[in-house]
Amino acid sequence: MRLLALSCAALFYSASVCSQNSAPAPASSGLKQQLDQQVPIWLTEFKVTSVSVAYIESGKIAWSAYYGDQVPGGPPANDKTLYNVASLTKPITAEVVLRLASNGRLSLDEPMAPFWTDPDIKDNPWSRLLTPRICLSHQTGFTNWRYQTKGVLTFQWQPGTKTGYSGEGFDYVARFAEKKTGQPWEQLAQLYVFDEIGMRDTSYTPRDWWAGRQAKPVEPGDRTKWSAADLLRTTVTDYAKLMISVMNNEHVSPEIARRRLTMVRNNVTPETQAAVCKDTPNPSRCSASAGFGLSWQIVKINDEIILDHSGSDPDVKTLALFIPSRKTGIVVFTNGPDVDNRAIQKIVSVLYPNPVYLNTLR
Repeated sequence: MRLLALSCAALFYSASVCSQNSAPAPASSGLKQQLDQQVPIWLTEFKVTSVSVAYIESGKIAWSAYYGDQVPGGPPANDKTLYNVASLTKPITAEVVLRLASNGRLSLDEPMAPFWTDPDIKDNPWSRLLTPRICLSHQTGFTNWRYQTKGVLTFQWQPGTKTGYSGEGFDYVARFAEKKTGQPWEQLAQLYVFDEIGMRDTSYTPRDWWAGRQAKPVEPGDRTKWSAADLLRTTVTDYAKLMISVMNNEHVSPEIARRRLTMVRNNVTPETQAAVCKDTPNPSRCSASAGFGLSWQIVKINDEIILDHSGSDPDVKTLALFIPSRKTGIVVFTNGPDVDNRAIQKIVSVLYPNPVYLNTLR
């Protein structure tokens, strides 16, 4: 489980001012060569079926790389391979909501109850406290999924007073957006994000073009209901396009762009900070904090800010991270049992060898 993240099942996670703050970046072509040599070994070592990687440099996709087989026995993973990105669905959902807010179609701080209240909580006055901002920043008071509370959506605490990772919160805000705008969720995503960014290989629910392109796990049957928190399919380069658009604050207001880099509350304890800083030359001069902003987790290591998110479903592990000040980013999708996420840790150790950040992935 990730040291800087919240304690919940969905987070498997997830020097410049001084030498421990940020590692110098090798030439990106050299980084890819290192992966070409090492990843085939890691596929075997960690029993991973495939790995797809996209590297962003100077705000552009510098290269992408594909290793292993899309499914056992082939075909090889390639630029058209679709992954279930698990919880990396959430930053895409958030981007739809943030762009709707920037276009004046909803407000991040309006009560959602006049447009949408889940029947399970209709008689609880706390339902009137829920806002889009509270949902996107994991402050709803819901568990991750309602099956954890016997199939009934239930508040664990008053919304807005604590942080607790919740996929239910993302489904909730998406349903509100549908009710408020009068448009289906997937139509909103297509209009405000996929079409604007050029994400032509991304969807929440099955399309004809999914055929023959999915990495394991492949769902046994087509599902007809979308989730705003999980199971979206995309390619590694489509996700990199999203991150570049987020880096550039495209189609969002200056206030939302600012809030994207602001954590609601720091979830790092002194004990956790000591653990992640232990491998630096001078641990006493190392500081680390982490907490959610508007869906992305904000990790601050000394003076460097990293935005990241991860995903974990059976046979799927994913990670996306970017450093706004450098305009660099990494997207890694894997499929295969790798329970401890070791393949992604190894890949990040090549592409962003910051010892403090690497300790947050363990």
